[in-house]
Amino acid sequence: MQKSALEGLRVLELGSLIAGPFAGRIFADFGAEVIKVENEKDGDPLRVWREVEDGTSLWWYVQSRNKKSVEINLKSEQGQRFIKEIVKDIDIIIENFRPGKLEEWGIGYEDLKKINPKLIMVRISGFGQDGPKSKYPGFGSIGEAMGGLRYLTGYPDRPPTRVGLSIGDSIAGLYGVIGALMAVYYRDNNSDFEGQCVDVSLYESIFSLTESLVPEYDRKKVIRERSGSTLPGITPSNTYECKDNQYVVIGANGDSIFKRLMLLIGKEEIANDERFSTNALRNSHAEYLDGVIAEWTESKEIDAVLDLLNENGIPAGKIYSVKDIIEDPHYNEREMILDVETPIGPLKMPGIVPKLSNSPGKVKWAGPELGANNTEFLKLNKV
Repeated sequence: MQKSALEGLRVLELGSLIAGPFAGRIFADFGAEVIKVENEKDGDPLRVWREVEDGTSLWWYVQSRNKKSVEINLKSEQGQRFIKEIVKDIDIIIENFRPGKLEEWGIGYEDLKKINPKLIMVRISGFGQDGPKSKYPGFGSIGEAMGGLRYLTGYPDRPPTRVGLSIGDSIAGLYGVIGALMAVYYRDNNSDFEGQCVDVSLYESIFSLTESLVPEYDRKKVIRERSGSTLPGITPSNTYECKDNQYVVIGANGDSIFKRLMLLIGKEEIANDERFSTNALRNSHAEYLDGVIAEWTESKEIDAVLDLLNENGIPAGKIYSVKDIIEDPHYNEREMILDVETPIGPLKMPGIVPKLSNSPGKVKWAGPELGANNTEFLKLNKV
């Protein structure tokens, strides 16, 4: 029987909603024991977010899969006593309260480090644990705005828009996992075996992805603007409509790839024209080239377009809806669509990323009922 990658690692999840619990989900997917602490009576607000069936959010079953649930009021002496008792045998705590809140309750990192010096605490917040904005409330949407993503998202003649997912929260959650695993490695490979704090902010998580924005502004005073479906400075790389009103993304910005595309669509004169031989030269003709490619895609249905592009080694992909995703053979062969048993019956949910060859992740159960593990942990810790 294959052993899970994080088997034996114990994680205490104190966060709610998205960023902290998303990090907890990654740990749980790969075999860590994740004990989720929820407010009494109502639990994590995510339990009733978006589409609900039989009183429970469908999102909940995904976000909290493989986790255990304990109901505790962290504001109470009982709740704080529970944390101080269980933390003796915990590797990682994940929390996404406003900075200073755990300290108010006597269960901040310095408090708990005295009990367990090996403890690692992942702290996810809007603006970080210090700095002039640290005490401000921060959601993923605010992090996306301050981190530079919203400014770049949308069309130049319209107001900034958003990505249709909680991308800021999820990226911060991933950084939380990365930071925690770095801290585990450091702890377990140094003689003092000491834990540490992992400070992740939403805005910095987004900002870290902004490619060359800072050096371009620093040296050239260039402020990158919204560009719709194109990728500034990369030509051609755009979205094109097909005859059947479906959309295909084509990335033919490599010089040899661009030439193959032009030959494929019958534009030999463009393929051999020195004005289009490099990306830098093509950039000044981006609108013209997009028009040439669009004329070709609009003459064919998307399946024919994709077949021709794939046969000629030109990167391309249909813009998928969730229906397309679930029906796609590639998704299914790679076990990216899972059927998981829940109280409302089998439920499809996303598979596990990344794929590990020797210690793969696994979904053992869907998000638990509120307080499903109260007896196990409250009795064990005499609370």
